[in-house]
Amino acid sequence: MKNRAKCKLCGSIIESFHLYDYVTCKCGEIAVDGGTDYLSCAAKDFDNFLRVDDLGNEIEVKVHDSSQIDDIKIQSNESSKPNKKELLDMLKEMINNIERLPKNAMTTPITHSDFASALMLLLAILTED
Repeated sequence: MKNRAKCKLCGSIIESFHLYDYVTCKCGEIAVDGGTDYLSCAAKDFDNFLRVDDLGNEIEVKVHDSSQIDDIKIQSNESSKPNKKELLDMLKEMINNIERLPKNAMTTPITHSDFASALMLLLAILTED
């Protein structure tokens, strides 16, 4: 996933591309950092912060008090599990994103995290009923 966000105040879409790439919007309301190494973000008011996914969808974020993190339960929902077509679409999008990289990026090594993500996606596709 790309490290992108949109500011609701100024409308800027910002993206951090590498580990020490700290980027703020035009008005200074929001910021992202860490590239794809870690998805760090900041905001003066998170009501003005939207996460932007790889397909350009804007996602509202929920901010939790750090003292309540242990109380948050992630519930799995079988109906939200992607089907084979959606998994194949993810794989095609991954390939398209790689093909759009600059020529010099095509010769740089990938991380084990990148490789593991690709393998997990392939496994999910091949084991989908």
